[in-house]
Amino acid sequence: VMLSILVSWFLMVNHKVLMGQKHRSNGKNYQLVLALVFAIEEINRNPHILPNMSLGFDLYTIPDNESNVLESFFFWLLGLEKVIPNYTCRRESKSVAVLLGATRKTSSQTGLLLELYKFPQITFGPFDHALSDPGQFPSLYQMAPRDTSLALCMVSLLLHFHWTWVGLLISEDQKGIQILSDLKREMEQNGVCAAFVKVIPEDTEFSLHLIIESSANVIIIYSDTNFVEELLFAIGQYFMTWKVWVTNSRWQDVSKMKHLILDSSHGMLMFSHYHGEIPGFTELTSTVNPSKFPEDIYLARLWHFCFGSSYSKRDCQTLENCPQNASWEWVPEYVFDMSLREESYNIYNAVYAVAHTLHEMLLQLVDTPKMGNEEGLLFSPWQVISLNIFFKLTLDEKMKLETEYVIHSFWNFPEGLSYIVKVGNFSPYAPHGQQLSLQEDLIEWSIGFTQTPRSVCTETCGPGFRKSPQEGKAACCFNCHPCPENEISNETDMDQCVKCPDHQYANTERNQCLQRSVTFLAYQDPLGMALACTAVCLSVLTSAVLGVFVRHQHTPIVKANNRALSYILLISLTFCFLCSLLFIGPPNTATCTLQPIAFGLVFTVAVSTVLAKTVTVILAFKVTAPGRRMRRLLVSGAPNFIIPSCSLIQLTLCGVWLGTSPPFVDSDTHSEHGHIIITCNKGSVTAFYCGLGYLGSLALGTFMVAFLARNLPDTFNEAKFLTFSMLVFCSVWLTFLPVHHSTKGKVMVAVEVFSILASSAGLLGCIFAPKCYVILLKPHSCSLHGFRDRTLCGSNKPS
Repeated sequence: VMLSILVSWFLMVNHKVLMGQKHRSNGKNYQLVLALVFAIEEINRNPHILPNMSLGFDLYTIPDNESNVLESFFFWLLGLEKVIPNYTCRRESKSVAVLLGATRKTSSQTGLLLELYKFPQITFGPFDHALSDPGQFPSLYQMAPRDTSLALCMVSLLLHFHWTWVGLLISEDQKGIQILSDLKREMEQNGVCAAFVKVIPEDTEFSLHLIIESSANVIIIYSDTNFVEELLFAIGQYFMTWKVWVTNSRWQDVSKMKHLILDSSHGMLMFSHYHGEIPGFTELTSTVNPSKFPEDIYLARLWHFCFGSSYSKRDCQTLENCPQNASWEWVPEYVFDMSLREESYNIYNAVYAVAHTLHEMLLQLVDTPKMGNEEGLLFSPWQVISLNIFFKLTLDEKMKLETEYVIHSFWNFPEGLSYIVKVGNFSPYAPHGQQLSLQEDLIEWSIGFTQTPRSVCTETCGPGFRKSPQEGKAACCFNCHPCPENEISNETDMDQCVKCPDHQYANTERNQCLQRSVTFLAYQDPLGMALACTAVCLSVLTSAVLGVFVRHQHTPIVKANNRALSYILLISLTFCFLCSLLFIGPPNTATCTLQPIAFGLVFTVAVSTVLAKTVTVILAFKVTAPGRRMRRLLVSGAPNFIIPSCSLIQLTLCGVWLGTSPPFVDSDTHSEHGHIIITCNKGSVTAFYCGLGYLGSLALGTFMVAFLARNLPDTFNEAKFLTFSMLVFCSVWLTFLPVHHSTKGKVMVAVEVFSILASSAGLLGCIFAPKCYVILLKPHSCSLHGFRDRTLCGSNKPS
């Protein structure tokens, strides 16, 4: 037996658009009716769902004024023109469920009312957490998915285009407050800042000065009401074409602004839930005409508006009375949308959910006594509620915590020809970094942007710079400072610069670490080569002087002032020149250890020898008085004990130095840019200065003794040369100390070598140059005649 089961549907259709005489018709909401009809006809043709039964529907419209919503429902429930609660003149209703419209206010008002009559309600509008409260709405079900990942989707889009400075316009409702909290959390985690946040109550005029004065070029608008359309319409009047609008809903009433040419809505990016396709639905929407639905006065009026035909029932009941070549594909999208809308998809699924629920009830009643009346089996709304198996087919989708999104771009070409183009999608289940997929070539930006817009508080800090926060401003507002020395930043907008490793150095741009080259005072360097050649030449010269003295050892000038001391001094000076070679070349453990020993000992021997020669001069002068104690000191060779005594002290200091903290090979990465200088670390600085201080004290004492002997008779004029040589020696090392502290790396080593060579050369030149001059150039001065004249040759006393 065929039974008609009527399901009452309340579709949120714009009453003024479809019924008014002064407003143009709008066919966008008519697609919801087509989705309803298509689903019911498909189910009625399916023998596996509700066999021997047919689904039907009642269609009602709800006016724009939400204060009349309850009144409309009372007319449907009671069948009266006047509202009399709990009284009805209608026959027993066959309606078992109600499909509600797109706004939360409508659903919440009707939900409370229909709960009193035990009617199950299904909403096809956006998901609302308030309507999911089982305490207030136990019989209300929502088909739309949750917006749990919308904030992540929007922030991913901002990061893709490097937009870090955006404005937020949020409607003041529960969903708006929730999405604002989610947006702030995601933006904070990803370094995106809000230029301004404005929460706008519904039905409230909004001042545009906040948007106009803001430096943000990207504005996010979130609302599930007509707030988006009204706001953008007001913005369009200001021709604010330099902003990019990002919104959560596909803009519906674009016909309001079709008179604007390339207005501010052009390039707007819109997010909507991803939904599947309905097979065959596109063919229905493209071929539907009044002849297929002759009783549908809404379709007839819409047909008349679009194609100019009559909209009376008699005139367009057949195709002969309608335009033969008319097609909805000719109609602009703002009049009749051919693409499947999310609400239509939800309606389609809702019809199947009701059908499967009734089919399940039918199976459970097979083994029970027949219920109903003489007309056949009849389901009551309370039975559907008690069964509670709505969304059986969409249970898995409801269990999902996140949903996928489709991103559309709004094109508004001249003369109001608008297009909504899919430009990308977002899947929260994709791997990180691949969740967002965009076709940027399909995005048309607003007027004024010749390329991808920029929306930042501060332009990015390029490589080589770091961000410095501006006090009292958002984190996206900052200053850019160059990286310090030997630190780099190889990415944009780095908070801190990274220090290069010790074996690397920062290039001039401070964006890359380069490998340092190892260097030291090498023989191949011009400076090292010059110092080495000088040391070798001076040591050869000293050896030549020694040879001259040995060859002329019997002359009075060589015998004077202890010939053996002269030999010792010349040999020590030769080693002084040669020890400077230990400072040149690649440092190693052996050279670093020998440097303080060789330097300290040979210079101590040289200086102590000068001291012994000076004491010898003084004693020789005092010997002229017979019987004095000085004669016994001179004859006993007491000055010869000065050298080993002074050298033993220096040797002890060097032994303590090497035993406690010996020198070692070290690397200097700071003295020369781009180089690692291999040097010998002194080890114990205290031991180094103790040895140097002892040598300096010995030199100063020698200088003072020689200074006291400077006025001796000309016969013993070597005292003057000793005084002058120690003056040069002390001057060199007094100059060495400040210069040594002010230089680093190879230059410091070069200063040490130069000081060794200069001080040694001072001793050699001041003491032995005059004697060599006399021996080589004036040999007659050292003859017997010269000896008698007691000139430069000195006395005839035994040496």
